[in-house]
Amino acid sequence: MSKSSSRRQFLRSAAAGGTLAIYGNLGTRLGLPPVSAEETKLSADIVRLRPEIAPLVRLLEETRREQLVEKVAARVRRGTAYREVLAALLLAGVRNIQPRPSVGFKFHAVLVVQSVHLASLASPESDRWLPVFWALDYFKDAQVQDVREGDWTMGPVRQSAVPEATKAAEVLRQAMDNWDEAATDAAIAGLVRVEKPEEVFEMLFNYGARDFRSIGHKAIFTANAHRTLQVIGWQHAEPVLRSLVYAFLQHEGDNPARRDAPADVPGRRNRALARRFRTDWQSGRPDEAALLQMLSVLRGGSEQEAPEQVVELVNRGVDPKSIWDALFAGAGELLVRQPGIVALHAVTTTNALHYAWQHCRDDSTRRYVLLQNAAFLPMFRQAMVSRGQLADRRIDRLTPVDTPGSREGVDGILAEISRAPSTATGKVLGYLSSRGKAEELMRAARGVLLLKANDPHDYKFSSAAFEDFHSISAPWRDRVLAASVLRLHGSHDRTNPLVRRVREAFA
Repeated sequence: MSKSSSRRQFLRSAAAGGTLAIYGNLGTRLGLPPVSAEETKLSADIVRLRPEIAPLVRLLEETRREQLVEKVAARVRRGTAYREVLAALLLAGVRNIQPRPSVGFKFHAVLVVQSVHLASLASPESDRWLPVFWALDYFKDAQVQDVREGDWTMGPVRQSAVPEATKAAEVLRQAMDNWDEAATDAAIAGLVRVEKPEEVFEMLFNYGARDFRSIGHKAIFTANAHRTLQVIGWQHAEPVLRSLVYAFLQHEGDNPARRDAPADVPGRRNRALARRFRTDWQSGRPDEAALLQMLSVLRGGSEQEAPEQVVELVNRGVDPKSIWDALFAGAGELLVRQPGIVALHAVTTTNALHYAWQHCRDDSTRRYVLLQNAAFLPMFRQAMVSRGQLADRRIDRLTPVDTPGSREGVDGILAEISRAPSTATGKVLGYLSSRGKAEELMRAARGVLLLKANDPHDYKFSSAAFEDFHSISAPWRDRVLAASVLRLHGSHDRTNPLVRRVREAFA
């Protein structure tokens, strides 16, 4: 590729199957050539990144998909750190992939970054690069999709519109409430530059839970952005959070501030409902009967009735943890009733909102997030009805199947997932009731995931489900884990050919 060729010209060629070479005649075996200062220069219409990460981001952006694994592996062998690759992956995603028309689809190249990081952390040292390289390869696929859909690229902030430091938070709040994209973009840039991370996310957790568009991906993106920035560093926050608030403002039709769209009504209602909580609502007693009562409302109630039930139980003195147990169980039950993409997002959205609930400090935001999760689950259920009949199955009626609580039992479960996932749910319960260790089952399932993953939801869902296990009270955690196998890979599933490429690149 000549120095005069633009980045967009290269991507269009790649999308059309072009064969331009990026770095002359140097082969993959030789590793990457030195990155000159000239090569790191960016055009004026592209958001600028910090100089220490920009060359690696450009490498990801401009390398052809069939060469990227080998080129990044060469950089890693020469000393590029895991955290640098993770940062470059996230930044390349937010700069090149538009979270429109829905915060999902190709944008999973961004949404999956935190999930692959969690999978890496939970893997043996010898396998920790596999999830990250899977995500690098998926980024290239999403990048080509974005080019075909118009070649969106994040532009620079309009500096003249950035508010004064003392006004940034209020300007951002007003802009978000008015669904004003230009003002929001400038305001978040100003806020990131002057405010502490925890203060910025106090506001973002709130808006991430505001509406039900994109089946929970706004909340998922919020939690993932918060988590990943803690790994790669706040110095990379500005482009990431500009992408996040741009995703927040995704909507259909006219400005939502001037109408009552179905996706917005529960959030507006719950603002007022949150004020009805008793003062000491975060202290209470665990209550199994209250959990079952909440779960019953989630099965048949509306997005209005479920939050009202939360307030009634909390004011009765029920521990919020019992309510969260019901929400986790309700999401898992949707998976049992229809193990498709909508139920999967009921699980990952509940995981994200629970994360927000754990990490926000403002009491009103915690109330709001809890109520929104309660409202969202009936909305997920209604969305599932439009996709087909829901099975008459309940998570508390799953039947254990005799399974040894040993490695033999784990191997049998993983094989059964490939053959008959619904039977595997019973085997999980049988394994756990035979004193099998959940950690051993999840560790083995992660090992299968590294070999078989072929979709970003494989990583997103498994990371959420395994994390949730530790947030749910016994015995409900066992039932929710059993339900999760409906969306896991089994040991007899096809191995992703990318695994061999990655291993050969590091050999």
